[in-house]
Amino acid sequence: MAAAECCGGDFLDWVGPDNSASVFGLLDHPADLVRAAAVSRTWRRFVIENDLSKSLCVRLFPEVATIAAAAEVTRSPPSPPVSQSQSDSERAYRIYSNLAGALVSSSPKDSAGCVLRCVGASSTDDFPNETMVHTLHERGLVNFRPSYWSSCGSDNPDEPESLTYRLNSDFCIVDEIKVQPFKAFFQYGNPIYSSKTVRFRMGHYKLPRGSESFVTNDDENKMVNAEKDYMWTYTSPEFPMSQENVLQSFKLPRPVLCIGGVVMIELLGRVQKQGADDKYYICVCHVEVIGRSLSPLFMVDISDPGGYSILKYLPGAKNLSAEDMAQYDTEDSLEWQYFGARYRQMNHIAVLNALLMQVHFMHEDDVGWVLQDGLLQ
Repeated sequence: MAAAECCGGDFLDWVGPDNSASVFGLLDHPADLVRAAAVSRTWRRFVIENDLSKSLCVRLFPEVATIAAAAEVTRSPPSPPVSQSQSDSERAYRIYSNLAGALVSSSPKDSAGCVLRCVGASSTDDFPNETMVHTLHERGLVNFRPSYWSSCGSDNPDEPESLTYRLNSDFCIVDEIKVQPFKAFFQYGNPIYSSKTVRFRMGHYKLPRGSESFVTNDDENKMVNAEKDYMWTYTSPEFPMSQENVLQSFKLPRPVLCIGGVVMIELLGRVQKQGADDKYYICVCHVEVIGRSLSPLFMVDISDPGGYSILKYLPGAKNLSAEDMAQYDTEDSLEWQYFGARYRQMNHIAVLNALLMQVHFMHEDDVGWVLQDGLLQ
């Protein structure tokens, strides 16, 4: 308090609002900003009115700047606020302060593979035998057949390809991405169909969740991968890819907050021709996205017509397990029920995908249909 009211006046009055903002901007840890806001009512009002908690989040993870709005979701319907403007600013301070705390407390040692499922590929040579779903397998063989995705052939060695995945969290910090080019051991010379370089985009589908199609045929596969349907909040630099049949790790220059849970892997340039048709191909046998989830404490709602994201903070989920989060009753608010159901659905999909990866494919001649990587064909 003495620092706040030194020389018979408040520090903020002495140095003015611009200099005060510069001084507060030097605070680089959420705990320091919260302590500063607790010094006096004047300091707290200054922190809140200048959105300093969101500014800190943006400095930690620039992707936060793309969030259009933030809202708090409680289990019970909130009571009407006395002052709407004051309530909104206080709520934003509370949300972004908690977000900043979650961002700095998240540790790389907690990172793990976080791909939930495939969205689509820019092209597929032999759908579904060479579908991108094969890239989720760690083993090189499935039912005694090579497991890989293959692009269509091209006469142009500069023609790019892309693979798009959905992560198991709306809010996920990504540290690195791993890609393994495919070695065609069944072709003469055992060619490796890598790309020249690789680049990564992260963001979200512009339309509300549930609007995405699940890939069941080649036309739909291309449709769900359309660039116009996505808003990218981060684009990485290009990384050179080695023409080696190993899981190559591409460490991002800094941890990235993937808002919306969609990752696109851009495969730029082709290096290998196929002898059979003298065309260039790119083939990938395995992909991993390494990150850590901030859900269910934070989730994203894409309901804005322009495709901008709305951050949803669920403080009631802080001390709940995944099982508790998935359970709700009629007394819970409708918004809590919605996000609880969505979180449960994401967990169910993750478990189902994990189980289906263990299924050995059955031959079409034996049963009349094929279970192809979790899809009935």
